Amino acid sequence: MSARAVGLAPSLRQAVFAPKFARTQLALRSAIIKRDVQTQSLPPSASQGILNEQRLKRPSSPHFTIYQPQLTWLGSIAHRATGASLSALLYGFALAYLVAPGTFDSAHVIEFVTGLPDYVKTTGKLVLAAPFAFHGWNGVRHLAWDLGKFMTVKGAYGTGYAVLGATALSTVYLVWW
Repeated sequence: MSARAVGLAPSLRQAVFAPKFARTQLALRSAIIKRDVQTQSLPPSASQGILNEQRLKRPSSPHFTIYQPQLTWLGSIAHRATGASLSALLYGFALAYLVAPGTFDSAHVIEFVTGLPDYVKTTGKLVLAAPFAFHGWNGVRHLAWDLGKFMTVKGAYGTGYAVLGATALSTVYLVWW
């Protein structure tokens, strides 16, 4: 097989007919290795410390300082926060019931709540109802997104405002009735 068939002929001609100075300079450049960075031998345990020092010097993303708050990411953060808080409350009460079933049974809880002043009961219901309503309605919104509905920016904002309105109405209903 010839060099022309493979497509190497121009490259070979250039290498053969190049001035001797250029070929010598290229050979010298590849033979001499220059290192501008000095290295030192370190134990494997030092790698974590070096990595932590590099991370401290690395600039952080200016996400909160340059972006205007948007309904979509505020709703996402609120959905996660309400889900985590409601879960923590449920698991906390369940663990308390397992530890002291006589203290946290229904009769004792009802007796304790009836002894509280009305403003404390209303505040407690508000604190429980608002995250529960928001998380529920926003969950319905996410189910609609899973079905491929309201996927445009206009649809996302429309459902976001609908979730806020439904949350307000549901919270008022749960607190006062």
